[in-house]
Amino acid sequence: MLNDLLFQVRRLRASGSARVEVCPPAVLSPVDPVWSRLMRWVSAPAPWQAALTPPGGRRLQRTKDDFVASLKDIGTPQASTLIDRVHVARSPRELWHLRSAVFQLVSLHHSQSEAQRRLERLNHHFPTRSPRSGFGALDA
Repeated sequence: MLNDLLFQVRRLRASGSARVEVCPPAVLSPVDPVWSRLMRWVSAPAPWQAALTPPGGRRLQRTKDDFVASLKDIGTPQASTLIDRVHVARSPRELWHLRSAVFQLVSLHHSQSEAQRRLERLNHHFPTRSPRSGFGALDA
């Protein structure tokens, strides 16, 4: 057991770079103070105004646009279906779950390196964190 952990640490150090994990967006925001929630409630748009703008606003639309752009040059029924799923996604979390389907389609029709490049471009829309290590910081 200990040998396995030490082997993994050595392998990570030898690779020269630490892996960065892309996380799904949180469903609910972290607990805010009461005054912050009250201010958000007071400054929220009226219900009729909220109905005019899509959930998530411009940020969600930019994320969707990037997903569609990464699939634009693939003219298959699977790509069209995936683009439709992107358009109906209601949150960044739903889009996060579509990343693997984008990677799969792009790698089948282009190459794995191209799929990785496009996935990295999509990943900037989502939170990241470094992997946890019980042995302290990794040499990078």
